[in-house]
Amino acid sequence: MSTSPTLPTAEPTPVAAPRTSTVNSQEQATIGKSLVIKGEVTGSESLYIDGRVEGAINLPGNRVTIGRNGQVQANVNAKEIVILGKVKGNLTASDRVDIRNEGSLAGDVVCQRISIEDGAYFKGSIDIRKPNPKEMNGTTKVESTSTGVEASKFTSATA
Repeated sequence: MSTSPTLPTAEPTPVAAPRTSTVNSQEQATIGKSLVIKGEVTGSESLYIDGRVEGAINLPGNRVTIGRNGQVQANVNAKEIVILGKVKGNLTASDRVDIRNEGSLAGDVVCQRISIEDGAYFKGSIDIRKPNPKEMNGTTKVESTSTGVEASKFTSATA
């Protein structure tokens, strides 16, 4: 009799722990299609932009995703930047920048890793930084030789 109550209480406890961690990892703010923000966006959580943002976006240590309907005219600073919409401005990512096939970027990129899918548009320069801050003199700079070129002419670069 004492073993039956012990088993059901032992099972729900492990199930509750993953649910809590899943909610925290997916926590992100969303700027909807009809929203227009002019100014500076700062914070400590990930951000999904499906509307319009003009100004500056500063979310170091977090992910910024520009959705298919998103239009951004701002300099963006984040850990990871994913572009599905249109961006005009310079990007600084401590980890990676990902320009998807429907994405468009006109601006310079500073990051450790970058991925540009076929069909994406990119106009600007790429500065690949090494992960170690001690090697600041050893950065590799790669600039696009032809501007305004379809990204299908590019593959991907990794530091």
